[in-house]
Amino acid sequence: MWEQLSKFGSEHCDLPTMMWNVAAILRVLTLNIDNRYKEGIPFYYYIITIVTTACFIYVFVISMAWCVFVLCPQTGDLVAAMVVLSLGITGEIGPAKLACMFFYIEKIREIGDNYLEYDAETVPGTRFHTNQQKTLKLIKKRAMIYWTVIVGNGVLYLTKPLVLPGRNLPENYFVIYGLEPMFESPNYEIAFALMSAGVYVICYVPACVTTYLIVMAGYTEAQLLALSEELIELWPDSVKHVEAEMGIDNIDVYEANNKKAINEQVGLRLKEIIRRHAVMGTLFRGVEEVFRGAIAMGFVLLILGLLSELLGKLENTYLQTPFACMQVLMDCFTGQRVMDASIVLEQAVYDCQWENFDKTNRKMVLVMLQNSQKTLTLSAGGLAMLSFTCAMTIMRGIYTSYTALRSMV
Repeated sequence: MWEQLSKFGSEHCDLPTMMWNVAAILRVLTLNIDNRYKEGIPFYYYIITIVTTACFIYVFVISMAWCVFVLCPQTGDLVAAMVVLSLGITGEIGPAKLACMFFYIEKIREIGDNYLEYDAETVPGTRFHTNQQKTLKLIKKRAMIYWTVIVGNGVLYLTKPLVLPGRNLPENYFVIYGLEPMFESPNYEIAFALMSAGVYVICYVPACVTTYLIVMAGYTEAQLLALSEELIELWPDSVKHVEAEMGIDNIDVYEANNKKAINEQVGLRLKEIIRRHAVMGTLFRGVEEVFRGAIAMGFVLLILGLLSELLGKLENTYLQTPFACMQVLMDCFTGQRVMDASIVLEQAVYDCQWENFDKTNRKMVLVMLQNSQKTLTLSAGGLAMLSFTCAMTIMRGIYTSYTALRSMV
């Protein structure tokens, strides 16, 4: 048991283990993304998912709509309406992304198999493998921190009413349909249980789904950075290889026979680098294609949710706002890191000492330069590229919209 749990640690950062980690936490949601898992999802996972989903729908969809559009207009409490609306809107993000994964489950499994097949080509102990693992260790820490923050936010949200004096719910503004008065037994106990189950769906689902995206995009980032290092060392490594074959140190690289032998070695390695880069690009574009719609829907919901949270006043939404902001920023951060790695690879093509290559190898370098200039990106519906610029644009747009609405309300 402990051996299995230890695999969730940052030291176990190879792709097969990280995919096993993500698959394990997603199986709790009855989603199996790993074709290597043949045992079948335990029956009690289905019970947990059905019960918590039913609670979520009743509380954060049906009761939310009733509270915002029926109860609050009667009471005239705009702040309560905004707080409840923000909970309902941001709560839809995770289920929307999970529904997208269920819809594309066969393609996701195929992508996972292709990534694993690609990873199996890497020879352990090589410089490429070492550089890849250094980046993957950071990727796993990034995924762990994100998952902990999102799930921890839900734990804090449920713990808050327990440490306050008197009877409190995770959100006292929230009135669940059919459970009035809310703070009298047994309505209070039922309401707390229903809201707790709903919060589990709101936090655990997006934490797991986004963790999957972080791992797949992070592996792509690691590959691009490792390939960049191989390009920079391409000429020196080829010279050393020829020197080792000839048993001579410090050969004259400009002597015709020596240069021909070096360029033969350069050509072999350059073809492999170009092939790996092309395969990695194809695999990542498959991931982007699966998630682009879910990311776009999630961004729309997050923007509306953050606007509602701001209109509901930060003192009432101090736990909800970080939850929403973290999701926006992590998606954009993940996209930015892949873009940065693509740019590093493009720069490495310029720095690979191509001026020493022969005509054939220079043509291959030109081909790779053209391919590397097609920057790999994550997008929201194919319209907005996820980056730091995108994050700042969204935040600025939200604040502008908030100030305009605030002056009107």
